[in-house]
Amino acid sequence: MIEFLVPHFAWLNDPTAWVALVTLVVLEVVLGIDNLIFISILTNKLPPEQQVPARRLGIGAALIMRLLLLATISFIVKLTTPIFTAFGHGFSWRDLILIAGGLFLVWKATKEIHHTVDPEDHKDSMVGTLQLTLAGAIFQILLLDLVFSIDSIITAVGMTDEIAIMYVAVIVAVSVMLMAATPLANFIAKNPTIVMLALGFLLMIGMTLIADGFGFHVPKGYIYAAMGFSALVEGLNMMARRRKKARDESH
Repeated sequence: MIEFLVPHFAWLNDPTAWVALVTLVVLEVVLGIDNLIFISILTNKLPPEQQVPARRLGIGAALIMRLLLLATISFIVKLTTPIFTAFGHGFSWRDLILIAGGLFLVWKATKEIHHTVDPEDHKDSMVGTLQLTLAGAIFQILLLDLVFSIDSIITAVGMTDEIAIMYVAVIVAVSVMLMAATPLANFIAKNPTIVMLALGFLLMIGMTLIADGFGFHVPKGYIYAAMGFSALVEGLNMMARRRKKARDESH
């Protein structure tokens, strides 16, 4: 059990600790991709002048929340203890949080897909929606980040006992998210087909969280391999469309 909450730096002279740090930073950045896609899609629905502030506020608040969660790590690791049994599986608080987060992602992605496919159905309610956007967007960013944060912290505990390494990994990962958020959001906004692909990713991630909560663990490598393959195919489609457009314009 980890008993310390205040980081110390004796690990700086330990080569294995540096390997753990690099591994954990990469893991945190990769796990942050899910959250970043959600943030990009969500903030792109805001008025243009609110998009960048919403991303910065949401990610900044998420960083503070993750650091606070790390300060209570001795409590976080206890969330894996089963509190009741159903369907032959012992459910812990972590399982319930993952299931709730997965259901939220599935609901949100399905709603956004519906809006993308049939935007006319949502025109009447658009004005009322925009009145809540900034606060609502930040709240939803924090809500989903809470789910991913607890899962990533529990994963981090299995890799290292050094709280300082966890702090550094979280700060680096969130900093990367902060730098990548606007370019990714702009890329998604300029390529409408990417929106549907990203929403498909969110659906898959949501279902994976639900499955994990029910005790059916899906290796993250399979998920990211599928996402990478889909992104590669879409990239080839985009290149083909651009070449066709260039040929049409030259004739």
